Amino acid sequence: MNTPAPYYHAVGKEVEVFGHAYQNKIPFLLKGPTGTGKSRFIEYMAHQLDRTLVTISCHEETSSTDLIGRFIIKGAETVWIDGPLTRAVKEGSIIYLDEIAEARPDIIVSIHSLTDHRRELFIDKLGETIKAHPDFMLVASFNPGYQRGFKELKPSTRQRFIAMSFNYPEESIETTILEAESNVDPADAKKLVQIGNKIRNLTELGLSETVSTRLLVDAAKLIHSGLPKRLSVKVSVIEPLTDDPDVLQALGDLSDLMI
Repeated sequence: MNTPAPYYHAVGKEVEVFGHAYQNKIPFLLKGPTGTGKSRFIEYMAHQLDRTLVTISCHEETSSTDLIGRFIIKGAETVWIDGPLTRAVKEGSIIYLDEIAEARPDIIVSIHSLTDHRRELFIDKLGETIKAHPDFMLVASFNPGYQRGFKELKPSTRQRFIAMSFNYPEESIETTILEAESNVDPADAKKLVQIGNKIRNLTELGLSETVSTRLLVDAAKLIHSGLPKRLSVKVSVIEPLTDDPDVLQALGDLSDLMI
């Protein structure tokens, strides 16, 4: 690939583990909160392995037909069009099913034969079974904290993957990430990370999601481009977290005190 590698700062053994999973054709599951670098990690590894990456953002409207393919009317004839999963299986791409717990049950069923020793995809509408290209890899992610009590991955599905947990990096690493992603002043990067960590520890506010590294990077970019610091934090970090006026006020007061 001629494109530059996506920036990614390893925080553990994830690069090594993923490399071995790819070598051994084992599906890979990333677990962790939103904005902890799961998608960026997969982009980085696809670049390192020189493989095309196909990302599918799973939701309740996504069907197996959307992934596998469908017949369409073209002129006077009906033709079959491969979906992204089928193309990835044939071409040897890495396919990334983001938030797989949101997927409809028919999608989970359709990937089962790709996640065991068979490594094959059955296309019911064609009556065909396709053997996966040697370089094909299936990767998925989900957010256990958000899904708990709502949508869970079945044990029979989870045990078809090796898995790694992603979380927010320690302060020094997260500061380095902000500097690299935004070119913001190191002192400002450090202050943003401190604000992020402070909010993450305010469990009594009952936030469904907390401050992601992604939000902090956005704030850093705005600050670097000249937007006032407090306003940058307000629109990038605080407003995306909640609509509750009291919580917004509390978070705003907290950040203003720290900047």
